[in-house]
This record gives sequence, structure tokens and C-alpha cells, in this order.
Amino acid sequence: MGKKTRREIPHFDTPIIETHCHLDYLDAEQLAHTLEKSTEVGIERIITIAVSPDNLDRVMQLTREADTIWGTQGVHPHEAAAYNDDVDALIRERVGDERILAVGEIGLDYYYDHADRGVQRSAFEKQLQAAVDLDMPVVIHTRDADDDTRDILGNFSRDLARKGVIHSFTSGLPLAEYCLAEGFMLGFNGIATFNAADNVRAVVSATPLEQILLETDAPYLTPVPYRGRPNAPFYLPFIAERVAEVKDLPVETLLAQAYSNSLAVFFTPQ
Repeated sequence: MGKKTRREIPHFDTPIIETHCHLDYLDAEQLAHTLEKSTEVGIERIITIAVSPDNLDRVMQLTREADTIWGTQGVHPHEAAAYNDDVDALIRERVGDERILAVGEIGLDYYYDHADRGVQRSAFEKQLQAAVDLDMPVVIHTRDADDDTRDILGNFSRDLARKGVIHSFTSGLPLAEYCLAEGFMLGFNGIATFNAADNVRAVVSATPLEQILLETDAPYLTPVPYRGRPNAPFYLPFIAERVAEVKDLPVETLLAQAYSNSLAVFFTPQ
């Protein structure tokens, strides 16, 4: 038997903003290919996300390599032990750059527990404070930490004028409802296309269209029908299709609102 034929990537009329991926994993040739193919299928802007002190510089560099690339600065909970005053000062300095759109990826991960939970909470709080001080949105990662995420956000949300996004949302409806009520966006990616992800689709269904962002989290979480391959921003149209299906909306309607939402969070000064 031959290889299974996969659908071509659809190209819609409405441009798409990739709100969360990790381009720093790519070498120069892979990056050039990714940018070219993403443009071909209507990806207008790409936000590449910082996760550790070790890749803050690379993310900054990437924002200089193409007009379509933007970035963030922040330390992921996996790397929380490496967060210190010097890193805090660097993030605060870098966030003033016109190509840096948010403080992130920050948050809590109690699934892997790569860093002590107390250390994770401290790094999360300090970076939330930086976002408050600098009037920036945040990109938040939370996994198996719903209660602490809610408690910590409760101490900062009122002062986070530009809010931000809970990316790759896979938590329960109670946290979703809290974050939505506080004005945060929820980011959905290839997980929404997975057969077993009814829990994520339930959150998609419950999320107002005005609070949905689209992302890939590439190179992870490749959507159906390309699971098994490295993910990339150019697979976003498949995610859009599935989210639109769950919302019972035309894809172009979803894309137009997701585009507007992305601009509002990341590109429109408050």
C-alpha cells in the first residue's frame, strides 16, 4: 500500500496571526522554508515565544530576521530555577523593544515539575509584576496547576491592563470561566483536532468568539491530518477549521475575529 494522501493546506481569504510558536528550534534553511510556506497559506505575522534565559537572545535575533516575525521575553516554569534578578532586569529592558509584544511564556507546570513549585510560583509572580509595571500583556502556560494559577492571577489581574492569553488551553472549565471573566484570551492549537480532546473542544465551545486566539505551539502538537510531523505555523488553517466547526461558524468568520483578537492583545497599545 502507498502512503496515505494528506489534504493540502487550505488557504483562506482572511490573514492569520500565529500567536504562539518556537522558531528558535529551526536552523536557517528550515526557518526560510517555514516563513515562505507560511506566507503562501496566509500567515501574516508570527509570534515566536521565549522560554528560558538561554533563548532570550535568539528570540530577539529572530525578530530582526524577517518583517513577519515578532517575539516575547520571559521564562517558562520548566526553567524557573534559572530566573534571577539579572534575568528579570534583562526581560524588563527587552520588553521596551518595538518587536517584543508580551512577557512570556510564564506560568506553572505541575505535570512535569521540572522546577520546584515554590520556585515556579515566585518566577511567575515576578514576571506578572514586570508585565504590570511595563503595561504589557502576558503569555501564560498552566498545566495541572489550576488552583494556584487562579490564585496568583487573582493577585495581579486587576492591574494587568492588557491582560493576555492562557495559551494551549487544556485546563478545566472552571479555570477557563475565571480567566475569561477576567478578560484573558484562550489560545487553542492542534490539540483541538485530536480525537481524544473532547475536553478541549468543550472549552472551545464555551469560549466567546471575541476571546479566542489561534496558535500552533510549533514544533509541538501538530494538528490532524499531519500528526507525526514537526509542527509549523503553516498548519494553522487546519486548527482554524476545527475550531470553526466546534463553534458552528464559517471559517472566515472565525478567522476575522481571531485576527481582530490577536491585534487587540498584542499589537494595539492600550
